[in-house]
Amino acid sequence: MPRKLFWKLALTFLALLLSVLLAVDFLAERTLRTSYENEAYQQMQSVYRVIELHPLRLSAAPPKTPEDAAALRDWVSRAAISGLRVTVISSDGTVLADSFSNPQTMESHAQRPEIVDALRTGEGRSVHYSVTVKRPFIYYAKREILPGGTPLVIRLSFPMDGMDAALAKFRSSLWLWCLLILLLAGAIAFFISRSLTDRIERLREFSRRVAEGDFRPLPSDGKGDTLEALGSSLNQTAARLDRTIRSLTEERNLSSAILGSMVEGVAVVNGAERLVFANPGFTEILGLDIPPVSGSSLLEIVRQRELIEAVRAVLAGEPRVESEIVTGTLRQHFFAATVASVRAGETSGAVIVLHDITALRKLERIRRDFVANVSHEFRTPLTAIQGFSETLIAGAINDPNNRDRFLAIILDHSRRLARLTEDLLRLSEMDAERLELEISRASVSQLVESCYETAQRRAAERGLILSLDLPDALPDVAGDNRRLQEVLQNLLDNAIQYTLPDGKIVLSADTRGDEVILTVSDSGIGIPQSDQPRIFERFYRVDAARSREAGGTGLGLAIAKHLIEAHGGRIWVESEIGVGSRFHFSVPIFDSERAASRVPAPVGLGTRGVRSVLPPSA
Repeated sequence: MPRKLFWKLALTFLALLLSVLLAVDFLAERTLRTSYENEAYQQMQSVYRVIELHPLRLSAAPPKTPEDAAALRDWVSRAAISGLRVTVISSDGTVLADSFSNPQTMESHAQRPEIVDALRTGEGRSVHYSVTVKRPFIYYAKREILPGGTPLVIRLSFPMDGMDAALAKFRSSLWLWCLLILLLAGAIAFFISRSLTDRIERLREFSRRVAEGDFRPLPSDGKGDTLEALGSSLNQTAARLDRTIRSLTEERNLSSAILGSMVEGVAVVNGAERLVFANPGFTEILGLDIPPVSGSSLLEIVRQRELIEAVRAVLAGEPRVESEIVTGTLRQHFFAATVASVRAGETSGAVIVLHDITALRKLERIRRDFVANVSHEFRTPLTAIQGFSETLIAGAINDPNNRDRFLAIILDHSRRLARLTEDLLRLSEMDAERLELEISRASVSQLVESCYETAQRRAAERGLILSLDLPDALPDVAGDNRRLQEVLQNLLDNAIQYTLPDGKIVLSADTRGDEVILTVSDSGIGIPQSDQPRIFERFYRVDAARSREAGGTGLGLAIAKHLIEAHGGRIWVESEIGVGSRFHFSVPIFDSERAASRVPAPVGLGTRGVRSVLPPSA
């Protein structure tokens, strides 16, 4: 934090200043003390030169006579008029006279440094504490030789109290001014650092905002210094980051939108076989209950051995591996898997793309079945026609009995071929979107009664009971009356064909929501549960022999399904073996406020195959 930095700098500055002050104090004290001592020595030398004008006259030291002792005391008294302390010391260190104290109470001065130097060199100086006076003194000693050749020392001394007082005064002034300067400098530094701290705090707050994604520029403070230049540089950096992040975000969102909207499954795996990315299509294709989490192991997600082997082959060095995988057991799905190598710098991985080819495989199966079924359906009548024609040509034409029977068989199979060809053409028209529906207002009652009358005769011939169950006031439907009759007639024919004698067939209708449901129920042989999902496929027969024997083409229910879906309705079956079947189909109720162009487009048909013939009043 800037404030913590400020206080660290302040404490460092204070410690440095105190160190400087202590050094100044020490050096100033030494300088002043030395200067004071030199001045004191010079003063004592001057005083001694004055004293030398009146030399001490002794015959011996210590004095032998009372007169010499009195003369010594008198001389010391006169010398002390200068204000200095005057002491006379013999060569053995005995104090002979002193202007401040009784010499008899004073200890030997033989070891005093100034006395030792004076006896050795003639002059001595020193500063030390006086045991006699209990105060520090500065001493100046001079050696003198008495007439008898006896040396003695005359010492002048000056108390250090004045110097200590002067040093104390200087020190107090020094520290006082230093304290004032320190306070002033501290105040100035505080305000300057406060300003710098606030500006640094602004830069720190701006950096925090940029780190959180807020790239608003930092306002200039107009100082024109380095911090302002730093702020300008940070603004430019933030602007570049903003542009870069926006560009990357747009690219990421675009990539995510593209990958998320793809029906193909896309996933990215790193070199450690762990998932980096997977779009929703990948989760849906593999049938995962929970979307995989990034970082999950591929073995925890994928159970298809072929896909795992393909990924490992690519991670091992193969640039691209293609394979086909199958998911599901009862309802299988087929996927074309493409695994390609991807590298980003030193990182390697693999991209998995799963393309659903279930519809393609189903179409291939349907195509194979269709070709096989068409070939089989055409082979039987053509073989019969060819065989009986060859028989007639071989001579049977002259046999009246066999000739008529053979010709009847040929005619029957020719008609079967014609019906099969017609049904195939109609299915082809539906697939090519060329089937036209004339949508108009149709009466359900008239539709049902017309088909009922047609089927009544055939049902009676087979010993079946055909009945109607229609509610009163059925609404009209929007549809092609001829096509709807074709669907209903096909369902009635199937019910008559697969119902045993004395069985019952009921033709009914009901209204549910915005559609009318027509139902053909029978007490016939029923349809196995496993066959029910496929009975609307082309050429699919539950009982192929019975169907061919009745002359069926195997395309009736497929055509019915196309026609009903072209009307925007649906068709389905409910059946149980030995109990019977119930075929239902729905048709939208006629709406006078809806235009014919709004009729729902059928599955496999375009809207151009629907034509309205509604009257103007509709």
